[in-house]
Amino acid sequence: MNTWSETERNRVRNEIIDDLDEEFELGLDDRRMDGAGNAEARAFRKTYFHELLRLQGELVKLQDWVRDTGYRLVVLFEGRDAAGKGGVIKRITQRLNPRVCRVAALPAPSERQRTQWYFQRYVEHLPAGGEIVLFDRSWYNRAGVERVMGFCTDEQYEEFFRSVPEFEKMLVRSGIKVVKYWFSITDEEQEARFGARIEDSLKQWKLSPMDLESRVRWEDYTRAKEVMLERSSIEEAPWWVVQAVDKKKARLNCISHLLAQVPYHEVERPLVTLPPRLCNEDYVRQPTQDSMIIPEIY
Repeated sequence: MNTWSETERNRVRNEIIDDLDEEFELGLDDRRMDGAGNAEARAFRKTYFHELLRLQGELVKLQDWVRDTGYRLVVLFEGRDAAGKGGVIKRITQRLNPRVCRVAALPAPSERQRTQWYFQRYVEHLPAGGEIVLFDRSWYNRAGVERVMGFCTDEQYEEFFRSVPEFEKMLVRSGIKVVKYWFSITDEEQEARFGARIEDSLKQWKLSPMDLESRVRWEDYTRAKEVMLERSSIEEAPWWVVQAVDKKKARLNCISHLLAQVPYHEVERPLVTLPPRLCNEDYVRQPTQDSMIIPEIY
């Protein structure tokens, strides 16, 4: 058991409450149970869920428009560990068709991939017409974790910054919209979120040795981030910074901003009428074997 001060324990407790909210909201629509927290936090939850559902409705319209027009959209999500990237991605994809909107979360490169052109393994995940791809971390790994942890040479690092503007310009010229988000949190907020993961057995799997090392190298990551934003924000694909200390506000702000980046409009859908079921007099439904039915323990 970790020894926390009362202030630290309160931050961890609030983080766990936020995590519980994340799980509850996946199964709730316009109704919300009163949760823990102060009156202001409970009041904002109502606004949050109302706005989240409204924005998700707009995302469905965006999806329909993308599919109808053959538009291609790439969204990059970058930020420190526990910055909230996954939470935003989860809310974006929650009500969308996975055949239209999919997530690319690439593992560490294989030995073979390390000998390829650096961008090659990302290219195969780019969208075809009528698709949206959300990169949960992206080719900017080279400017962040690879730089900080020494996984690339100085020459590879410099070549990345020479190449990435041209690579993204090429994507844009080919008709792919590229939107890049950096999720910004404070040192104290990351510590609280890591603390909550340590305390919560359901979240401990999220903590990797690399995450723990990132705490030690906070300042190195800060310098790497500052260089990345300065050297790779281009007119065709600028960086956008999401203030992410408050996860709920960050989700709403990011989704709202993303919707504003695409000139979508509502696509008229054909009226759907449920056809009657065909009934055949000689049809007899066969009973299911008892041995195939799972125990009804609830």
